[in-house]
Amino acid sequence: MRVGLLTGGGDCPGLNAVIGAVVKKGIQQYGDEFVGFLEGWRGVLDNNTIPLTLDTVDGIITKGGTILRTSRTNVRKIEGGVEKCVATLKANKIDALIAIGGDDTQSVTNALIQAGVPGVGVPKTIDNDLNGTDVCFGFDTAVGIATEAIDRLHTTAEAHNRVIVCEVMGRDAGWIALTAGVAGNAHVVLVPERPIDLDHVCKLLKYNHDHGKKYGIVVVAEGAKLPSGGQATVGTKLDAFGHAQLSGIAAALASEIEKKTGYETRSVNLGHTQRGGSPSAYDRMLATRYGLAAIDLVHEGKFGQLVVLHGTKIESIPIAEAISKNRTVDASFLKILDALEPKV
Repeated sequence: MRVGLLTGGGDCPGLNAVIGAVVKKGIQQYGDEFVGFLEGWRGVLDNNTIPLTLDTVDGIITKGGTILRTSRTNVRKIEGGVEKCVATLKANKIDALIAIGGDDTQSVTNALIQAGVPGVGVPKTIDNDLNGTDVCFGFDTAVGIATEAIDRLHTTAEAHNRVIVCEVMGRDAGWIALTAGVAGNAHVVLVPERPIDLDHVCKLLKYNHDHGKKYGIVVVAEGAKLPSGGQATVGTKLDAFGHAQLSGIAAALASEIEKKTGYETRSVNLGHTQRGGSPSAYDRMLATRYGLAAIDLVHEGKFGQLVVLHGTKIESIPIAEAISKNRTVDASFLKILDALEPKV
């Protein structure tokens, strides 16, 4: 078979591991030929391709980013976009398409499948919020980077008797903030699933201060709701999928915390550091398993499916189900935060 492959949306560690696994198994076990579309759906629209061979993918499992590059291109918002993509795939004699990406990318995959394209999906989102799968690759790496940063913030905050507010990724789901915050022994963890109660945050920080700990670490997801009810954004511009650029909640909270408590407060935004660099061993393995399962789905003719992790097993669900809602932090995980908080 002649198989097309693309990566869409934000990059994250592990994308290259998926590409490598798909191409290796496809060539070595199925005798497939691979075409890579550059820069996500933009590459399909523009017919921008490269051949993918065993030499192309040799050793890429250790590298972050994606050799196919990526973009946030919403084909469905471009007049005739779906039809143009179908024509490009036909022109390249693509028998099946494997799209690696989150809910935005997979919404386009789903649209093309409805238009007759044989396609399967591989889940990718650094926020770990794609419905139907327990874990997305890249999340473990991001949590490791965030946890290390929080560990480092403890020592400098304690040395100066400061509060430091650390902003991590998480638009609609607080999985990174929750996991890294707990692992990094943060004193306060704030997630999008709960509105921020600034008075309660300050009470927790004062409790620390009154009990001999003259500093505080606050971890906040970028999409957490400000006390005013909105999210911290950069400008008003939206991306192709209608998302605002989120950034600045740590700085906004730091200012308010300092006003309310009198404690010197600083902010740190980890930003794209969380999704750069080499993937962790766990993410390399998970991404490899996803890639191997994806090419199997193609040869089983199970189109319209997304490979997912359920427990320790790789399975598949309909792409339409995966993009129907976000997987957010549920009550059972929020109880972890509650159990670790002192009573103030």
